[in-house]
Amino acid sequence: MRDYTLIIGNKNYSSWSLRPWIAMRHSGLPFREIRIPLYTPQAQDEIRRYSPSGKVPVLLDGSLTVWDSLAICEYLAEKHPELELWPRDSAARACARSLSAEMHSGFQPLRQNMTMNIRRTFPGMGRTVDVAANIDRITRAWSDCRQRYGAAGPFLFGRFGIADAMYTPVVLRFRTYAVQLTGACREYADTILGLPALQQWLAEATAETEVIPAFEPAPAQ
Repeated sequence: MRDYTLIIGNKNYSSWSLRPWIAMRHSGLPFREIRIPLYTPQAQDEIRRYSPSGKVPVLLDGSLTVWDSLAICEYLAEKHPELELWPRDSAARACARSLSAEMHSGFQPLRQNMTMNIRRTFPGMGRTVDVAANIDRITRAWSDCRQRYGAAGPFLFGRFGIADAMYTPVVLRFRTYAVQLTGACREYADTILGLPALQQWLAEATAETEVIPAFEPAPAQ
């Protein structure tokens, strides 16, 4: 058995922490969890004990350190091929990698205007023109994946994988900001929200007491 430790930030706010966490928890990989509240005076010193980048999440596998959400998920896929975190089919795998990389490097308007905040709801807030374009791109991608791979299971590529882990925080953002979904996208979001692993994360996020003002947008006056 591997000796995994995952260092994460606040569950209410840290979308990047959620990605490898949900991949590991849903897949049944055992790991120890170290949660470091972000934006506190001691946070950077605590994070740098584990992370050369000074950011979370970080995966420790014995003496090995892996940082960055997508890099952690890639590492887990290599170490645990039996989990099929990437699709078996090469074409589907290429699509899943492309979609995951797009999430990793793109959608800046969505990130900036619809920050993750599980404990709150902000219906209609943050809906700029650029955010609307991001939402349209994401929902079109989800619909395409479900149309092409839906026969194999309820996730983007049939069975749960890295692409689903990468888009789980988007499902939560859509819930927080009341983005209306229909058809296959609504069904997909409901599937993600119903995962026992995500329900655990949501419960623990709700129980947190830290408040980060930068992620608590104020309604327009």
